[in-house]
Amino acid sequence: MDLQKVTTGVTAAAVIGTGATVGVNYQVDQMQGGPQKREDAQIEKIRQVVREEVYLQLVNAWPKTSGPVKGLAPPKNYKNQIPQQK
Repeated sequence: MDLQKVTTGVTAAAVIGTGATVGVNYQVDQMQGGPQKREDAQIEKIRQVVREEVYLQLVNAWPKTSGPVKGLAPPKNYKNQIPQQK
């Protein structure tokens, strides 16, 4: 019977010790703002995914050409070349 009481006592002490550790960890997490930090991290992940999707949609929807316009002419150097009035 003594072995059973010792085994039960050790088991009970282990359960109480584990419960106390979990309880302390929970309280420390609450005091340091753990839930808010996790929520902010989750929101940031969602923003990153949405940002990438919006960017891809804009890139895919943007036309490659705009009618007959193929590009811009390089600007003239007006210090060396004066435009002529017509």
